[in-house]
Amino acid sequence: MPGIDECLLDAMRLPGARGAALVDWTSGLALGSVGESPGGDPETAAAEAAEFARLAAEQRAFAPDDGPGDDPADNPDGGPGDGSGADPATAGGPPVEDLIVSNRDSYHVLRFVGAAFDGEVFLHLWLARPEGNLALARIRLAELARQLVLI
Repeated sequence: MPGIDECLLDAMRLPGARGAALVDWTSGLALGSVGESPGGDPETAAAEAAEFARLAAEQRAFAPDDGPGDDPADNPDGGPGDGSGADPATAGGPPVEDLIVSNRDSYHVLRFVGAAFDGEVFLHLWLARPEGNLALARIRLAELARQLVLI
């Protein structure tokens, strides 16, 4: 399982990657960063991205709808059907998986890391718009988030 540095270096292998960071969204601190940072300052970029992530993560408007089989009485032991609306691998984290912001020349993809880290960190990937591939970035960040080990 990759640690922070290896995870961020893997993210930088994506087409169009300009910078990547692992950020604690409760404190706004960058736990690691590689490449460029939006605005030139990695700590400021981390704090601003964390504020955005925190706003989205704490709003029920962005939470998944409860679906069929989500009655807690159906499964008192937890897991699917425990009323959480999520599978056990992702339960306990924020209600959103990722956030995407686009501007004239770039994309920002923020991928929340699962409950193994109390759902308090996210990966922030900054992509150049002409070379970046959002679909590939989302898939790869999801894989990296599942494999990440804080070392």
